[in-house]
Amino acid sequence: MLIDGYIINLQLPELKAHSAQLQKIGGNINQIVKRMNQTGSLYRDDVDEIKSLYSEVWQTERQLWFYFRDLAK
Repeated sequence: MLIDGYIINLQLPELKAHSAQLQKIGGNINQIVKRMNQTGSLYRDDVDEIKSLYSEVWQTERQLWFYFRDLAK
């Protein structure tokens, strides 16, 4: 601020939403792992849910990349 005379304050709701989504997914994965540890088994539904959550993360990640790419133009 001393050199340029201004402060840039970025409001990035996309990043906040992405972070919240990652926290929810992390909680879901923790519940699955806890159930695996209690039962000693990994269920097909659990594997499918993890795959679905993983897909959601990357889909959101791609959206963010496109958003930031467009900002740079």
